[in-house]
Amino acid sequence: MERRYDLDWIRICAFGVLVLYHVGMYYVTWDWHVNSPHASHALEPFMLLSSPWRLSLLFLVSGAATAFLWDRCAREGGRFIGPRSWRLLLPLVFGMLVIVPPQSYFEVVEKLPGGYHDGYLAFWARYLAGDGSFCRDDDCLDLPTWNHLWFVAYLWCYTVVLWVLLRLAPRASAGAVERVRGLLAHPAGLLWPLAWLAVARLLLVGRFESTHALVDDWYNHAQYLPLFLLGFAIARPGPLWDRIERARWPALVATLASWLFIAWYFGQYRDGGTPPESLRQLQRLLWAVQQWGAIVAILGFFRRNAPGDSPARRWLAEAVFPVYILHQTVIVLLAVYLRPLDLPAWLEGPLLVLATLLLCLAGYELVRRLGWVRPLFGLKRTAVTSPARDGREREAVG
Repeated sequence: MERRYDLDWIRICAFGVLVLYHVGMYYVTWDWHVNSPHASHALEPFMLLSSPWRLSLLFLVSGAATAFLWDRCAREGGRFIGPRSWRLLLPLVFGMLVIVPPQSYFEVVEKLPGGYHDGYLAFWARYLAGDGSFCRDDDCLDLPTWNHLWFVAYLWCYTVVLWVLLRLAPRASAGAVERVRGLLAHPAGLLWPLAWLAVARLLLVGRFESTHALVDDWYNHAQYLPLFLLGFAIARPGPLWDRIERARWPALVATLASWLFIAWYFGQYRDGGTPPESLRQLQRLLWAVQQWGAIVAILGFFRRNAPGDSPARRWLAEAVFPVYILHQTVIVLLAVYLRPLDLPAWLEGPLLVLATLLLCLAGYELVRRLGWVRPLFGLKRTAVTSPARDGREREAVG
């Protein structure tokens, strides 16, 4: 398969949206590790613009990238699950032990009744020891934790599921891929994933809270695992992608119309009012419409309009995973240390976004130059230098 530069650009932009979203979490009234004194409802409708689809899209694109990696391993006789596990699990463990703890520390400092005054090193020792005594009412922190790195843990588990299917039932798996591609290529075929996501939300979201704790997160598994497998199935070029491209405008219209209703719904009932059950079910259905509609629209527009290869694409494609690992801790640290300046939110917010991106990209530039550090951030120990080889490989987590 030829490299899909449109999927590269989608992945780069999707992780950029993730940075914007997590900066936004500092300014809304929803519970997060730290919250701004300027927190309000103002940004919440715009946060809901990406809430249904941003992670779903990442899992789908990660599944597509896994298809390229699997084909390359099969073609060249390389190993798949061992190197893949190393490149996902080592950064996960390193992140949990080193990168994530400052997030939990400032959460404890700000939200623990009476505060916390023993300093970061004392907290880190208790963090590493799995101290579960940091509680607010009945809500206790589970330490150590993966916080935003839950995506990596889920991605590894889904990769293992896929690998088992491909190894134990290769012919059945190949047949299933072709049937899925054929089904989606039919005139109304793109409605099948929408139906799955709608049924999953209608049946499961009210029963299983989103926990990101892996073992009890059944609604999220019901949406993310199938989308990961779907990404694997549709990665290869073919008529299906022409249909996706043609569907981009109707999908965009459906996405925006659904978002308007969802933004109204959550604004209307954010203070604890009980919506009619029929309205609740409509909201869940339209959530799925926005979720799948946005994915189809993004895939279609990027296929048609995304730039091709360039030095910028190669640099950013490798930077994505290190930036992802660093970004939430950088946001928390910057937010806390910018607070004494008492800047207005309209100035502080963009400054926080810009500073986060610059510091994370600078961190990547440092990481990529240190061979022994590279694997801790999901990069191969030795950088790819051959242009031909670079055209076949995906350096980062996608």
